[in-house]
Amino acid sequence: MKISEQNNNKKTKLLEQIEFPSDLKNFNTDELRILSSEIRDEIINIVSKTGGHLGANLGVVELTVAIHHIFNTPTDRLIWDVGHQSYSHKILTGRKNKMKNLRQGGGISGFTNRSESIYDAFGTGHSSTSISAGLGMAVARDLKEKKEKNQNVICVIGDGAMSAGMAYEAMNNAGTMKNKLIVILNDNDMSISKPVGAMSAYLSRIISSKPYRNMRELGKKITKKLPESLKETARRAEEYARGMVTGGTLFEELGFYYIGPIDGHNLEHLLPILENIKNTEQDTPILLHVITKKGCGYIPAERALDKMHGVSCFDVTTGIQKKTGTRVPSYTNIFSNSLIKEAKKDKKIVAITAAMPFGTGLEAFRQKYPNRYFDVGIAEQHAVTFAAGLAAEGLKPFVAIYSSFLQRAYDQIIHDVALQKLPVRFAIDRAGLVGADGQTHAGAFDIAYLACVPNMVLMAASNELELTRMVKTATEYSDLPIAFRYPRGFGWGLDISEPVKPLEIGKGKIVKKGSKVAIISYGARLIETLDAAKALDKMGISTTVADARFAKPLDIDLINELASNHQLLLTIEEGSVGGFGSLVLNELVNNGKLDSGLKFRTIALPDIFQKQNTQEKQYEEAGMNSSAIIEHVCRALDIGDLKHISNFV
Repeated sequence: MKISEQNNNKKTKLLEQIEFPSDLKNFNTDELRILSSEIRDEIINIVSKTGGHLGANLGVVELTVAIHHIFNTPTDRLIWDVGHQSYSHKILTGRKNKMKNLRQGGGISGFTNRSESIYDAFGTGHSSTSISAGLGMAVARDLKEKKEKNQNVICVIGDGAMSAGMAYEAMNNAGTMKNKLIVILNDNDMSISKPVGAMSAYLSRIISSKPYRNMRELGKKITKKLPESLKETARRAEEYARGMVTGGTLFEELGFYYIGPIDGHNLEHLLPILENIKNTEQDTPILLHVITKKGCGYIPAERALDKMHGVSCFDVTTGIQKKTGTRVPSYTNIFSNSLIKEAKKDKKIVAITAAMPFGTGLEAFRQKYPNRYFDVGIAEQHAVTFAAGLAAEGLKPFVAIYSSFLQRAYDQIIHDVALQKLPVRFAIDRAGLVGADGQTHAGAFDIAYLACVPNMVLMAASNELELTRMVKTATEYSDLPIAFRYPRGFGWGLDISEPVKPLEIGKGKIVKKGSKVAIISYGARLIETLDAAKALDKMGISTTVADARFAKPLDIDLINELASNHQLLLTIEEGSVGGFGSLVLNELVNNGKLDSGLKFRTIALPDIFQKQNTQEKQYEEAGMNSSAIIEHVCRALDIGDLKHISNFV
């Protein structure tokens, strides 16, 4: 199933006929197979230009086509877990011509989004939510006075999402209820089952068929007349027999009627089973287990599953991703290399990731220290409490998690770490706005949600040198839990080859002195702040710039000094309202600093879920580039004419 030059150079035929799923209904199996091939080629060509999630989408093409062919979406609710495997779904649901703007500013999201299409039944971006949401929809359907006749709710979960506890919480709940819910487990890494073939598909087809289900119901009626001990024995015997041939005993124990495993790329297997499931009147949840191949049909993606999971623009022929054009290392790589250096000197250091070894940079740590590296799967809650256990026994755990994913472990941060004063080290990647991944992955809230937790020490890196010092600081600090945040993207190009010293806890620094305006930057907006300060100096507004470094504990001496010697004090942070600026304001109010006539302003991310764009554009839209900083200062000082600001930047 390779993409061909001929197919690249001509317009597709069947795909041109498709606008919505209803257009699929009269296609036969051969036509659906050809359509799947065309969709696969289309995805490869689109993602080669826009970047995005490639491997998972190539693996789910036939399954997507089969679902939309058999079920009646959007009346039937279809939920894609995580949402990054929904590109085929988008192509088939009225967005084919919008895919060229996938993940671009003003374009469509790389995930499912309820505001984007009626076919996106539930918005997703983080994993393992589909079964919970689907069960809610199924219960709502059954509670309504006017029910949609034979409405189905289908949840497609996979790509590691079954490793998260929330999926099992939902399944445990669903298994105790009498609501028809269809869960399709897209097993694309062979983590659950062994390879399958025609016999497994044949058995699955029989098990999902109406005659078998009728026979099963008849058996239930007969066993009701048996003594209790024999009744239970008969029930378990039937489930055990099916479990032996299918491997679905775990799901049966959770209360699901298990079917599978079957080949998720074989439409002859998929279509009749989905048809059987659609038509069943069974009042218990059903789990269909399909085996798919991540990256299917594109050799570079099949050979490099992790590197071709999320990709930048790439060459279709070779699969080689385009370079950034900079030799400056990314913040993620700087963190990784710094941690490896510290781990060489300190054997107590261990590293933890939640199924993101490449995204967090810890794959390099794993290669160097495999016995001190732990990938816990998509299980951020477990990752944090697991780290707490390690810390309780004297080790130095570094938990590397994206800011938006750390939200999922908030209770564990409070109860299992901070309350017990356990020195877990949190490396918070993707802090701030993240570009094409958009709303679901933006690291907007960690400053605010961690700053209100007692016993936490919070740092933010302004550049790569500061990040290396923060890794060093976290290594040597063992009194309390400590976190440091850093953005997606690249550093300033500073020399970080020299040995670094740890920071003094709770101490910032002044990086440029002035007299009228003071700007305190917390995080990676420091370079824009310095540019703005130089422009303000040219405008006759002498400006001081400070790097806060710490949000907790605050550098009270630095804040008081700046408040006492300047007319305006301005804070800037790559985080939501209620963060660093609020902490500074609270300190100023409590100490009466605003009573002396000091003007105080904050710059934070707007109180919205900001859509995808380039990071540069996002920060421009958020009012956090150098021009916007100058405007904030001028407005605060009542300088009316702002027309010529660009002349000074």
